[in-house]
Amino acid sequence: MNKDIPAPSVMPVDRETWAGELHLSNFVNTYYQYRDLQSCGDVKKLLIVGPGQGLDTQVLKWREYEVTTFDIDKTFNPDVIGSVHDLSMFDDGSFDVVIASHVLEHLAVPFLDRCLLELARVGKYCLIYLPVAGRHFQLRLKMDLKGIDLSYIFDLFNFFHRPDGVTPRYCQGQHYWEIGMRGFRITDLVRRFEKQFEVVQHYRNRDWNPSYNFILESNYNAK
Repeated sequence: MNKDIPAPSVMPVDRETWAGELHLSNFVNTYYQYRDLQSCGDVKKLLIVGPGQGLDTQVLKWREYEVTTFDIDKTFNPDVIGSVHDLSMFDDGSFDVVIASHVLEHLAVPFLDRCLLELARVGKYCLIYLPVAGRHFQLRLKMDLKGIDLSYIFDLFNFFHRPDGVTPRYCQGQHYWEIGMRGFRITDLVRRFEKQFEVVQHYRNRDWNPSYNFILESNYNAK
């Protein structure tokens, strides 16, 4: 790898303080992970890449999944320490599902395809959740009695901006790219994912606007 490309590293924030925070979005994101797991068949063994504050880990263990956590940062007490672009400590098809929620944007783009290859190698399915660029505005109509839930989300950002992929300019210097930017539209990411996966489903999280979620089935470990 070119020496000018930043190597995967820990987040440039006060990680101990961040690890102690808990927000509504943590609960929403955890619920969607649990919900999306139901689309992945008979699931028992999970790998969570980037466990963060640990809420998803605790909830999924409570639901009797066998959970292994993985992170580059020992601050979050992962079961295994390493970078997602190198999962060589795990055998092919070791997990029923690998979850990488708001993780891949923290790596420079030259590592991205290698990350996807490794995720597809070790997991039968993969849940990849990614941040959407910009500020988000939502109009929503819910009528619980009739089961109606209509949502329109508008994102405000420079639609013509293209990230260079090697400079973490976004989210206070944490992200190298975000969904919606040139080169990282939904269609761009679907094409990239389809090299290693079948895209089972992708959708905008209407309950946590900054998140766009993908359910992927590995081309290598399909049941």
